[in-house]
Amino acid sequence: MSSRRLRAFKRWMISQGIEWSNDTLQFIDTPEEGISVKALWDLKEGDLIAKIPKTACLTIKTSGAQDLIESTGLDGYLGLSVALMYEKSLGGDSPWSGYLQVLPDCECLPLVWSLDEVELLLRGTELHKIVKEDKALIYEDWKESILPLLDSLPSNIDPKNFSVEQYFAVKSLIASRSFEIDDYHGFGMVPLADLFNHKTGAEDVHFTTTSSHSESDDDSDNCDAIDLDANIGNNEPSSELECSSVTGDDPSVLEMIMVKDVKAGVEVFNTYGLLGNAALLHRYGFTEPDNSFGIVNIDLVLVQEWSSLFFSSRFSRARLSLWRRLEYGGCDSQNAEYFEISSNGEPQIELLILLYIILLPEDTYRKLDLAVFAENNHKGSIGTILSEKWNITWDKSSEIRADLLLTESVCNALLWLADKRESLYGSSSIKDDIEELGKCCAKERKLYHSLMLRLSERKILEKLRTYAAVGARSHCSLKSIQREPKRKRSKRS
Repeated sequence: MSSRRLRAFKRWMISQGIEWSNDTLQFIDTPEEGISVKALWDLKEGDLIAKIPKTACLTIKTSGAQDLIESTGLDGYLGLSVALMYEKSLGGDSPWSGYLQVLPDCECLPLVWSLDEVELLLRGTELHKIVKEDKALIYEDWKESILPLLDSLPSNIDPKNFSVEQYFAVKSLIASRSFEIDDYHGFGMVPLADLFNHKTGAEDVHFTTTSSHSESDDDSDNCDAIDLDANIGNNEPSSELECSSVTGDDPSVLEMIMVKDVKAGVEVFNTYGLLGNAALLHRYGFTEPDNSFGIVNIDLVLVQEWSSLFFSSRFSRARLSLWRRLEYGGCDSQNAEYFEISSNGEPQIELLILLYIILLPEDTYRKLDLAVFAENNHKGSIGTILSEKWNITWDKSSEIRADLLLTESVCNALLWLADKRESLYGSSSIKDDIEELGKCCAKERKLYHSLMLRLSERKILEKLRTYAAVGARSHCSLKSIQREPKRKRSKRS
């Protein structure tokens, strides 16, 4: 189905020298799904199916606002935001009007949701805190960098087009659709890029470009082939381009190349990376069913809260200090330390080691504490303790085995942490979420995708509980084997 806006977009692409083949790719525009791309005939790995001149891309360097942006020292995403707001404000007079009219006003990212919606829909999820911090930081960016520009705008530009609402809107477009083009252009909007939908682990097309420090350089020897950042979309060819397995090295164009065979009638996908649902919703505004790349984070403060239920503050601080002196640590993000639980429910080994150290008997703790000063390989100290306990040979260069750490007490701690982490979602249960998702329509994008995110996280926590239960049983089996006396061999008569 070719809509009016798609036909206008195709005419604009031809005028800009963008090459693609109407015989190869079909662009479909529906109110429910937006624009997607299907193969009209079998496409083969290595086929060159699109060429996009860099001059057709909307960047700081190509925008009519280049002088304004560069005179104020803005660059990167801030500069590109100004360029996009400027061109949108020109309407039909913008050289990119044919491209801009296929873009939505904004993408439905949590970034542009109201604070009430963030609180209601994202409570307890990995995005709850992040999105609130994002909104505060982006508002500060607008106040410090965009607001002062309003007095410098040309007389034909309405300052309302540079409002904080417009800034958030273009930030959502840039977050979900921009590419890193090369050293000279930096990040930019690449027409055609956002027509190809994402599918995790299913990259059909790949974009390459050649890069130089300046477009004015004529010395092509300074150009190196680099991959376009796949975070955002894909591009299309002009009606006269034939599929070819031979690519050029023209530094002035971007190329779209098939990296996998695609049969006729099948949608052609790009991939934004191997991302879990939290990352997909945060950056692109959607989630995927059965996404196997999700994670759930357990904050260090939750571990400290658990420890405070059973031990004094002084005791907990000493055990945490020893863990750090053993050169362990969690993940860090925006002044918060946390541990990752993988999609299969397996906790980060550093979390297991911390729980194990907190729960060590006092004499073993003292022994480990002294060993830290004697061992050059600090991380080997805990391995020595484990090898002595389990009577196994320990290679100090080896990784710590998780199964040796899964005592009954450690597994109980994991179960407590899973329950505490899940309590952050509120009083609704996973069964409630499943029922609500069943009643929800995918058109209710905010509710639908927030439910998908919450369910995917809760399923990981369920797997963490299973991991802890299985780990406890396995640990008991290890103890039984260790206690089993060795049988004497009877002499042969």
